[in-house]
Amino acid sequence: MLTSDTAQSPDFLNPDIPAELPLLDMPIVVASDETLDGYGCLVEDYENFPIEIVTWPTSGSRKVDEGTGNQGGTAEGIFEFWWEGDVLWGRNNAVKDTYILGWSRNPEEADTKVATREKDQVLLWHANYHPDGGQLFYSLDGTPFMVPLALPGDDVQPEDFVAFYCDGSKGLYIHPNIWHEGVFPIGEKGRFYDRQGKVHARVSVNFAEEFGMLLKVPLQIP
Repeated sequence: MLTSDTAQSPDFLNPDIPAELPLLDMPIVVASDETLDGYGCLVEDYENFPIEIVTWPTSGSRKVDEGTGNQGGTAEGIFEFWWEGDVLWGRNNAVKDTYILGWSRNPEEADTKVATREKDQVLLWHANYHPDGGQLFYSLDGTPFMVPLALPGDDVQPEDFVAFYCDGSKGLYIHPNIWHEGVFPIGEKGRFYDRQGKVHARVSVNFAEEFGMLLKVPLQIP
């Protein structure tokens, strides 16, 4: 049920994308602790890396008691990504959600069973952030991957997004409120350890609906 503080959840299994939308190229940046400053950091010891949990907000001038409001903990599981034809899918077992993340070609031309072009890009229609906690991704098979990220702000624009390239030797941690949309393996599929805030509040942007475009995320080693 919607309230004044909630929005309609996107239809991740059947996104309604208009035909022939323009595409915006996303720049590539090689991920390092320096280039990820403000977004997050690279992670080696993923099993023991701490996840930031944001203290529950108050509705008035009184503050939350110390040591409370941040005890929801984390959820963890395997985040799977795979291609079916020209469609990139994701399944986050930590929060039991499945998504169509994007396409290798314009959605109206995409084949859902047989790949009709090289998987060297993802046309992205959606992104989100989590105000309640950070999120950690770690490749379990060493697959290199791309991650589209943008800094916090509800006035986010498509031009704010950057595709960070990770070579798969380290994991990636992103802070609360960082715009993202999963991680995209450079290859047919990928399995990632995922840990994130258990509340799993999600704030969305729909590029097709709000801006009349799709974002083109390159899937290539720079």
